[in-house]
Amino acid sequence: MGDAFFDRVELGYVVIVGGGCYGTFYAGQLLRAAERGRVGYRRLLVVDRDPACKFSGEVGSAPGRELVVREWGEFFDEYLQQASRSAHPEPPDAIVPSPLMPHLMYQWLVRRARARWPGRVVEPRALAAGPGTPYDVAAPDGTRYVSFADWLCPTHCIEPAICPVIRAPRTWEMSDALTELRDRLAAARPTAGPVLFVCRHRVFGVGMFDVAAVVAGDAIVAAAGEEHEVVDVVVGTVSACHGAASLLHLGPALSR
Repeated sequence: MGDAFFDRVELGYVVIVGGGCYGTFYAGQLLRAAERGRVGYRRLLVVDRDPACKFSGEVGSAPGRELVVREWGEFFDEYLQQASRSAHPEPPDAIVPSPLMPHLMYQWLVRRARARWPGRVVEPRALAAGPGTPYDVAAPDGTRYVSFADWLCPTHCIEPAICPVIRAPRTWEMSDALTELRDRLAAARPTAGPVLFVCRHRVFGVGMFDVAAVVAGDAIVAAAGEEHEVVDVVVGTVSACHGAASLLHLGPALSR
């Protein structure tokens, strides 16, 4: 089937997390997609703290693309604060996550909550339970890495309707699983969310989520904190099959 049968994807700024093997691959795919008229974007921003990263050596900065040499947290603090102050752009800005990155959007929400409520308990906490997926591993920082796959997935799988490993329909969706987990947790104590950053493969196998979803997630945290003195917020960065899940705890005012 030729490219003429596919819709062209229009994007604003595209932030690629990391200039290593994954980020370089994603940048290359987007460049090829642009050459074939499958995607348009204002600019690619590849963010890596190493000026000599793989992207720098193999692709490099040029008109329409740029290596941003900064720590990820520092970059997103500035970038997302600017995004939260402006109207949602059209076409949308997007973030391309790396499978190897920490739970960056959750970490940003924690920092935002602490800045919003400096006199209040704001704590990252581990989820007491998982969504019931076959793969469920808790990292030392409390993040739960979950997956419906108990097999080795193909590299750069786009999670089609027919799973390429089991050769059967993909009947699962991680967003639904984390929503159900939130419901179970809410039966025991005030729990909001889930705040979900849902990665979908939009063009040439490159998965991404909109910056607007991150800004909306921050608004969900703010609303939950205004409504409840004590509340937990379920936060996940997910695709259809896999995800990273965390809990953001908002407590009462700190005693002086």
